Formats: sequence, structure tokens, C-alpha cells
Amino acid sequence: MSDDRVLIERDLATGIARISLNNPERRNSYDPSMREQLGSYLDEIAMEDDIKVVLLRGEGGVFSTGADMGNAYSWYGDDAEPDRTGGVGDGARPRRPSQRRRLSVDRRTFSFYHDFLGYSKVIVAEVSGFALGGGFELALMADISVVGRETKVGMPATRFLGPALGTLHLFFYRLGPMLARRMLLTGDVIPASDLAHLSVFTEVVDDDAVGARADWWARKVARMPADGLVMAKEAFRLVEQMQGYQGEEVASYLFHAYGTNLQFEADEFNFVKERAQHGARRAFELRDEHFDIPEP
Repeated sequence: MSDDRVLIERDLATGIARISLNNPERRNSYDPSMREQLGSYLDEIAMEDDIKVVLLRGEGGVFSTGADMGNAYSWYGDDAEPDRTGGVGDGARPRRPSQRRRLSVDRRTFSFYHDFLGYSKVIVAEVSGFALGGGFELALMADISVVGRETKVGMPATRFLGPALGTLHLFFYRLGPMLARRMLLTGDVIPASDLAHLSVFTEVVDDDAVGARADWWARKVARMPADGLVMAKEAFRLVEQMQGYQGEEVASYLFHAYGTNLQFEADEFNFVKERAQHGARRAFELRDEHFDIPEP
């Protein structure tokens, strides 16, 4: 059954498929069902010779705020394990997933990102509003990213768990070591205009020009020979694997699985605990208050 929170439109005349994240009320954050649907559409298009380019975008003026953290444990399955105080269904809170389950699920999760990074067709990202967490990663992984100047980018999830996230190789290779450290060690969310001079993205343009520019890039690339594009993509992937991503396909999910079992000191912000006590909305507010350090 398809998930209507991910939309697809094929234009065989131009060779462009447009995939839109359609969850604007949650800033196009995605849960396992949405990510599975996105992966399914990409798998379909990979086998369609008439399509050369995928244009990835978000409805409602927002690209994506990444994985939906409203229920973080939903990523590890619905069959929650009971804790020692009782069974599920009698008021007991589910305990955290076992490390065994984390490794298994995270391996499958990061296979999606690895497939996206090495996708056989050219991916153009139309990035507006917010590109946070997994949304930021998708924008960095795309072959061509057109980003609005005021688009907020970053990895705020590091404020939940610290910088023990899976795609460290991507951040260091795409952003450079100093910027990667800054963003991962602070969880800062910054406007894309702050990165414009670093050529992290293909273009950083006025916000009202993002859609038109992304469409122009998609149509420009689609004029190239299809087999030439595929061979170029594979050659690019080989070079990146040799220069920047050696061992990443294993290290990524290992870093994430082990890093998500951290312990917190009494004065450290624990998002999972705050969410359980106050709900997700208030937990996000408390997170921002905790990390708000006025500059001197």
C-alpha cells in the first residue's frame, strides 16, 4: 500500500521524475513508512530507462526536517519489550531496544542512505525552509543541491545524543573537518547563506528562486546521454569510496547503534526523558532553552 505522504510525478518527455515529501504539517519529517515509500519509488525509477533525473523536493515550502523523533522507538518496531516492572499493556513503559535490535535496524536504515548516495540516476535537490537531520544529509548527498539563502540547515539531533551519528564520513568529506566538527559538536542550526562561500551546495540562491533553479538544473542534466550519466555516477562513487568513505558502510550503523545507548549525567539534557515527562513539543522547547548560550 502506497503512502500518500510521498508523491511521484514522471515526465517522460523531459526524462525527469519529481518526488515530493508531502508531510508539511510536520515540516516533511519522515517516519519508517515514508522512508520505505521513498526508497520504493527510487527503486522503481532506477529500472526505468526513460528517466534520467530525480528532482527531490518538499511540499509546503520545506525540504525536510529529517527523521520524525515524535516516537523514536517506532523506528525499532511496534513490538515493544516490557521492562522489569511489568508487561506491556498494564501501564509499564517499554524499555529501550536491545543493542541487537539497534544494530539490525540501523543496518537496514543506513542501507537506504548508502543506496541514495550511490543512486544510478542524477538526483537534484530543491531545498527550501529547513534541511535538518536526515533532510540535511539528503541535501548533502544529492548530486546537485539548490538551496535557499534563508534555509536552516544542521544536525540538531546531536543535542539529543552527542555527535555519535552514523554518517560522519559524509560530513567530513562534504563539509570539511572544521565545519563538520563545529556543526556536530554544537548542534547549531544555521542559514545556508553562511555556507555559500564554501561551495557545500551547488547553488545558494534567493528563496523565491529555488524551485525555478532546481527545475532548470534538472532539465539541463536531462539533456545528457543517459548511459554517460550512469557511468559518471559510478565513477564518482568509486572515487569517493576510495578517498572519503572507506569502511563507511559498516562504520555508519555501528556509530549510530552504539551511540544511541548513551548515559546522561544529572545536569545534561536527556530528550527521551523530557519527552516522556512533558511530551515531544515541550521537550523540543526545553532542548532549545538548554542549549541557548548567549554570545559574548
